[in-house]
Amino acid sequence: MVCNTPFLNAWPLDEQGVCAACRSGLRGFDHAASFGMYEGSLRSLIHLFKYSGMKPLARPLAAYLERAIPVDEHFDAIVPVPLYWRKQWGRGFNQAELLARYVAKRRGIPVWNALRRKRATATQAGLANAGRRRNVAGAFVVRAKTKLDAKLAGKKILLIDDVMTTGATASACAIALKRGGAGSVSLLTLARVDRRFRS
Repeated sequence: MVCNTPFLNAWPLDEQGVCAACRSGLRGFDHAASFGMYEGSLRSLIHLFKYSGMKPLARPLAAYLERAIPVDEHFDAIVPVPLYWRKQWGRGFNQAELLARYVAKRRGIPVWNALRRKRATATQAGLANAGRRRNVAGAFVVRAKTKLDAKLAGKKILLIDDVMTTGATASACAIALKRGGAGSVSLLTLARVDRRFRS
């Protein structure tokens, strides 16, 4: 009910449909949704957009992204997951922010660049769940100079990223937003990695 993660275990959920990871507080967000799985054509499109600099793909990908939001769901603001400044400078853009701007325009809600990645983190690829959580722990903070703390107070935030693997990055972002006063944080990604068959 919270993370919407696919599962194989016969008894992973409690009576409310919450998995063990969410029950134990390992996820900072209140709900997660994705358009599709990180495979096939969707994976190829994300790679072209993210690594080959095909920024025009932001518009059609954002349209896919928006389809994963329940039609009756309301949010006060959209916050993109930030890149570390050096990575954004090298890539030339933040893919999450481009997606967020298109979704925000269609929904008529503001985009707040409320988060800052205060340190570079090692690549998450190859790390187990616990290693991913340690890698990004404390890496995100609410931007102090924008005085967003008051704006965030009690607000319902939609956090946007391109891909969710274990949710460690999103959790670290959600924790930072809640420390800044956000009332709730929902995660929206284009794709999620199916880790059921990974060792």
